Amino acid sequence: MSDVLQVQGLKKHFTVTKGFPKPVTTIVRAVDGVDFAVQPAEAFGLVGESGCGKSTVARAALRLIEPDAGIVRFGDTDVLAARGGALRRLRRRMQIVFQDPYSSLNPRRTIGRTLAEPLGVHGIARGRAARDQAGALLAEVGLPETALDRYPHEFSGGQRQRIGIARALALQPELIVADEPVSALDVSVQAQVLLLLRELQARRGLAFVFVSHDLGVVRWFCARVAVMYLGRIVEQGPVAEVFARPRHPYTRMLRDASPIPDPSQRGVLPRVVGEIPSAAAPPPGCHFHPRCPRATERCKQEYPGWSNPDGHGFACHHPEG
Repeated sequence: MSDVLQVQGLKKHFTVTKGFPKPVTTIVRAVDGVDFAVQPAEAFGLVGESGCGKSTVARAALRLIEPDAGIVRFGDTDVLAARGGALRRLRRRMQIVFQDPYSSLNPRRTIGRTLAEPLGVHGIARGRAARDQAGALLAEVGLPETALDRYPHEFSGGQRQRIGIARALALQPELIVADEPVSALDVSVQAQVLLLLRELQARRGLAFVFVSHDLGVVRWFCARVAVMYLGRIVEQGPVAEVFARPRHPYTRMLRDASPIPDPSQRGVLPRVVGEIPSAAAPPPGCHFHPRCPRATERCKQEYPGWSNPDGHGFACHHPEG
């Protein structure tokens, strides 16, 4: 089965200038060489602490921001080489659901106009036909057709996120990037939105790149997962395998810090040493070595190569068993 999305060597660096009266310019390596692939109808997770670069990866893969280097292929199409009409046709096949349902919708437009706009831009439908399709999209995400004439401020956070999902579905995409789609919602509403996404995945055969810091959500929704730390992927593989037998110490740290919703399994959380280093000045060698209990002199000097036994990959000099 060919991959619907292939990302190789993706990099995105930002230039930041701070200070007065003598400003200092630094390079923030937000994404520093990322490789992964997503299969058709697969839910692929990107996890890690805030600031690790996972949202930047997702947006660079869609060219919402321009990457500095790397290869991104959607099926047989080179995403980074596409221009003009070719890029517009490509965008029909890849869509995004943003994290914040409060800021991702135009407050001055009715929901009907919001949903009809992409249909008109891409020449799919206009006028009454576009309104009918917008109503069908709302019905698919569990909202009434009367919502078409209302404004975003008249809806709850969960309802707004459903509208964002409907907008992403409007062009019949093959891939949806879900960038922390439930992190801004109440827990009960999170469950409803996740169930909706799973139903849509099964009904439409959608592939997902699911960005999240919540391991419990990723464990339930995704089939495979990549763990990011300071702009790089440190472990990748099937969700059940990665969380049951983490090979990288950072993955184990994330897993052990994730709450267990079972009072009978209460235990003492492991102590996490240190803070995440700055992406503007990453440590030499393995970026995780200042916080790693297994670090040696080799870890401080040499970034580990990638090992991939049985489809469970990791970058670590001293992997756990």
